[in-house]
Amino acid sequence: MRIAVIGGGPGGLSFAYFWKKRHPEAEVELFEQNPAGVTWGFGVVFSDQALEFLRADDPKTVDAITPRMESWKNITLTLRGQSVELDGVGFSSIGRLELLTILQARARAAGVVARYDAQITSLDQFAGYDLIVAADGLNSLVRRAYEGDFGSSLSYSSNKFAWYGTTKRFETLSQTFVATERGSFNAHHYRYAPGMSTFLVECDRATWEAYGFADRSIEESKTICEDVFAETLDGHKLISNRSVWRNFPWIWNERWWFKNMVLLGDALHTAHFSIGSGTRLAIEDAIALVKALEADADIPSALGRYQAARKPIVEKLVTAARTSANWYEHFSERMKLGLMDFAFSYITRSGRIDPARLRAMSPGFMARYEQAKQCGENA
Repeated sequence: MRIAVIGGGPGGLSFAYFWKKRHPEAEVELFEQNPAGVTWGFGVVFSDQALEFLRADDPKTVDAITPRMESWKNITLTLRGQSVELDGVGFSSIGRLELLTILQARARAAGVVARYDAQITSLDQFAGYDLIVAADGLNSLVRRAYEGDFGSSLSYSSNKFAWYGTTKRFETLSQTFVATERGSFNAHHYRYAPGMSTFLVECDRATWEAYGFADRSIEESKTICEDVFAETLDGHKLISNRSVWRNFPWIWNERWWFKNMVLLGDALHTAHFSIGSGTRLAIEDAIALVKALEADADIPSALGRYQAARKPIVEKLVTAARTSANWYEHFSERMKLGLMDFAFSYITRSGRIDPARLRAMSPGFMARYEQAKQCGENA
């Protein structure tokens, strides 16, 4: 079989590796528009549960990246200068470039032919391939060329965000909420290397407009964010990597394949960064596609099998992500709550965690929360 994989992110690299490793006779070529050592963004995060899901199907990947990851067992929320920890919520993170470097080396060792700096302007150049795997991200050429056939939809969250890095080390995955005279900000921050952290700044549109970010340069925006989060950054600067203000894009496709073309990862669906599942979903898509193709020699039937097996699982996660994103679109209103009530609202925002589950997952936090409620305190 001759396969073209378009896109050299985690999903595309994982599929290319899995298929070539298991089917060395196959021709697998990967096409990526960026150079091999370039990426956008800083760290990527996995929940403990996500890593266990991956380990079940691909223990070698988890074993390869785990020694390079930073890990912690709780979340820290800071509101009005006061902090609370949510115990038992484990996460790990790794630099996006480091993750890609590991996956690139693995694909190369398996015999995948990777073509970087590949400028693709037309799908005509892929004539003759038996299968085209579109892992080419948010702006997927394949998806945009056949939007009607894939049943594509695109919408945007109203909040604005900018993705920075910083040399400030954070001991846990943390969220800091800050109110200013012109509006409220939230920062998602966590370390992904001993001396580097992701620092994603978010605000609602009213705040974004009040600060005039639309007319400010990247450097000017960065300076404002450093001032807003001066206490959190503790003298450290923010680092920009194409850190423009964006609205989160919601991409969904009712049909996951057309002819001999199939979508995976962000080309197929997006999940809000607040649940940290984008990279996990892309790798799991790749695993599911490999399984479907191995179960059915007829490509159209196999691609239908991939959609039937995977779509219900992804729908549940995307629904939870949308619910979580909705909480963030109204976070400034929730900042009026007491610290403990705010934290309870935060941790239950996706609808997947009820009080009973939270009591088992975070006994320390729930003990504090329930004691505050019983004492009639402003929790």
